Amino acid sequence: MSTLSPVNRRHFLTLLGLSAVTVGCGTALGGGPSSGGGTRTLRYQGWTGQVTPAELAEDLGYLEDVALEWVGNTISGPQDIQSAATGQTDFGGAFNGAVVKLAASGAPIKSVISYYGSDEHAYSGYYVRADSPIRTARDLIGKKVGMNTLGAHSEAMLDIYLQRGGLSRADADKVEALVVPPVNTEQALRQRQIDVAVLSGILRDKALAGGGLRPLFTDHALLGSFSAGTYVMTERFLRQNPGTVRTFVTGVGRALDWSRSTPRQEVIARMTEIVRKRRRNEDADALRYWRSYGVAEPGGRIAGKELDLWIDWLADRGDIDRGKVRLDALFTNEHNASATAKTAATATASGR
Repeated sequence: MSTLSPVNRRHFLTLLGLSAVTVGCGTALGGGPSSGGGTRTLRYQGWTGQVTPAELAEDLGYLEDVALEWVGNTISGPQDIQSAATGQTDFGGAFNGAVVKLAASGAPIKSVISYYGSDEHAYSGYYVRADSPIRTARDLIGKKVGMNTLGAHSEAMLDIYLQRGGLSRADADKVEALVVPPVNTEQALRQRQIDVAVLSGILRDKALAGGGLRPLFTDHALLGSFSAGTYVMTERFLRQNPGTVRTFVTGVGRALDWSRSTPRQEVIARMTEIVRKRRRNEDADALRYWRSYGVAEPGGRIAGKELDLWIDWLADRGDIDRGKVRLDALFTNEHNASATAKTAATATASGR
């Protein structure tokens, strides 16, 4: 394993902000011609060994005549939405804090549907060794926390935990957030190269099966069930392709609901077959650990509070100017017929 080196998180966030400004100044082209009703093909990036809600929706036939065009894989939400903002792809997904930061820099993007989140099955845990003296937020001062990337979901949860633990900004800055490749995070913790490891999914389950670890906290315990990330499109693409956007967003919402209501083993079997058919030379073994996409609202509907939380977080850190972000301009549910129908049915059933 390579030697770990500390990365200053504020420096990283500054760099992310600069790259976002560059994106915001670019031209968001959108895919295909806009005449004649717009494109019916959407370019996107995937994730190795995973099936995204969009890919599941296409396989289930919920995207109707809209086709997905895979242009490669990504390992970073911020990179994925930057690609959408610059017109290299037609949609991308990221942690909502990254979406807020990119929009605050001037990028003409808008969230259209939630696609991942945290619940009792899909969550990120912050784990320490069983013999670790770390028990509280204050115990983390001077300690190292390993995570897959900075300036996104994992660091945001850590900051909230430290804040709720009563740490001042000065003390919180003494907690070192380090970038560690996910496949090496458990090993780094066990070899005492880091003090806390952020683990989720198959890597979390595998690490816990090996014993000797205990949770310090989880994002689900911290905030409850919540949608954490959204798919975004450029405002220009939304204007030029309203029919395509509606078909896509509604289809993804239906796929999210299908994954919730269908027996887990059936969902896993479907995902495994999708990976097999697409022939990308990837290992589908991790899919057997899949439990949930973690999206909180029916049909992937976006709740304003799920973005507003990160506006406050970033503004309090000094990473964005609060005055440059309007919550109502950040997202829309108008294209999501699935979520609209679910919400109306729920309201009728409850007598509202």
